[in-house]
Amino acid sequence: MPSKENFNDRMLSLGLARVSEAAAIASAKLIGRGDEKAADQAAVDAMRTQLNMLDIAGVVVIGEGERDEAPMLFIGEEVGTGTGPGVDIALDPLEGTTLTAKDMPNALAVIALGPRGSMLHAPDVYMDKLAIGPNYPTDLVTLEMTPTQRVNALAQAKGCATSDITVCVLERPRHQEMIAELRLTGAAIRLITDGDVAGVMHCAEAEVTGIDMYMGTGGAPEGVLAAAALKCMGGQIYGRLTFRNADERKRADSAGITDLDRIYTRDDMVTNDVIFAATGVTGGTLLPGIKREVGWVTTETLLMRSKTGSMRRMTYRSAIT
Repeated sequence: MPSKENFNDRMLSLGLARVSEAAAIASAKLIGRGDEKAADQAAVDAMRTQLNMLDIAGVVVIGEGERDEAPMLFIGEEVGTGTGPGVDIALDPLEGTTLTAKDMPNALAVIALGPRGSMLHAPDVYMDKLAIGPNYPTDLVTLEMTPTQRVNALAQAKGCATSDITVCVLERPRHQEMIAELRLTGAAIRLITDGDVAGVMHCAEAEVTGIDMYMGTGGAPEGVLAAAALKCMGGQIYGRLTFRNADERKRADSAGITDLDRIYTRDDMVTNDVIFAATGVTGGTLLPGIKREVGWVTTETLLMRSKTGSMRRMTYRSAIT
């Protein structure tokens, strides 16, 4: 039975960093090897091992899919020692399996942890997402706006031309019309092949990453992970579930979602304070990738707590065993 202890984010944060570090290190030997499944398997196994060392009664609410589809770190799986606070866990042991297999930028090991009941149990369907960074008025941009209206509104708030705005978009056939409209505004577009959690996180540090806004359809579980990151970093994200068939609507029903048209804000998707850890696997704008030397491996992890707004960048060097 879960303990009634309070969620102690300060004490748990270092342990969470070890979890993402372990997943990243496990996948390091498979960077550029062309085997997505093997890289993901290695990250999953390492992440589960480390999670089971934490004194938590954890439940995976955002994971590797339903139990029958993904026997490792599936939605509903219980992890931890079973003692300590009851917590929700959202994770992606290797966000960017293709990026890792091809040695392309911005692959991450990511995990978020919050008190039990603090995260949206998003079904494994698509979500239409829109995100911007911190320090803007609420609802400056919305999902009801056209891409043109969003770019214009953000440019006006920044006091710049639309040509000074950069939008991050997943490169998918379903986004062709949106991309064409964005190009007509004069905005620049950063197309990414995978990794939309990192894509959303880029908006929170626009002065570093050069990304002002994220928009487009991607996985709903990744939307919750991105919301957890922005809960710590600051910024706005909006998400609306989209369904392609009756089976996907059934998944939403199984997750307890009754309003299929609801637009979720960041604080709807993550309702309480969380901690978030991301470790770079391949080098990117947010984090450097894993550095391998003879006998040694070095990682960098971004560790954040929404309660305090703290952000730590932690370097870890370990002997390869």
